[in-house]
Amino acid sequence: MKFELDNVELYFKNKRILNGIYLKAETGKITAILGRNGCGKSSLLNIAFGTLKPKYMLIRIDNKPLLKPLYKTRFAKYLPQYNFIADGMKLSLVFKLYKVDWFVFSEKFEGFSKYKNSKFKHLSGGERRLVETYLILKAKSEIVILDEPFSHLAPLYIDKIKQFIEEEKQHKVILLSDHMYQHIIDSSDTIYLLQNGTTKKINQLTDLEDYRYLSEGSLS
Repeated sequence: MKFELDNVELYFKNKRILNGIYLKAETGKITAILGRNGCGKSSLLNIAFGTLKPKYMLIRIDNKPLLKPLYKTRFAKYLPQYNFIADGMKLSLVFKLYKVDWFVFSEKFEGFSKYKNSKFKHLSGGERRLVETYLILKAKSEIVILDEPFSHLAPLYIDKIKQFIEEEKQHKVILLSDHMYQHIIDSSDTIYLLQNGTTKKINQLTDLEDYRYLSEGSLS
């Protein structure tokens, strides 16, 4: 599958935030968006998913225009920055609703086996983030959008999530953004830099220094 987001224009109170945006994400590749805090990365991901409506936008899937929001198609999953699971829900029920195997998860993360009948609110912030990221990655879908999937995670969990992303890209479009740029660089096949309201495709990593997203020598 090929997913394209094109010709995006977004305004907040007559101030133009995004303009002339283009990006392409494909099955088999991890596509990432880098950019400084406040540049509009989360807004762009919300536009892609359809939960934020810009002034102009064109989405194409396999070269055909998508005529309804992506979230209404049921073949896409989105991880927002905030927790989306209700505090009072038991983990066993959440995994059942998302049709993701709890036993496989608890084998991969042994420390979670005791939480099967616990409510979501009893987990730490990092544990919540891990559960939500895992569910979004492993639930049935063809397009996965991840906003800050590495935030608040312990280093060991980050390594495992990066492994799962690599596995899932084989049969899903993966589009993600995170301020932890080193993990993005390590994980991604294609990188776009969001700067001054528009996207620039990064052809080589030194472009990130040339565009002054990274200071000179950061990559050495």
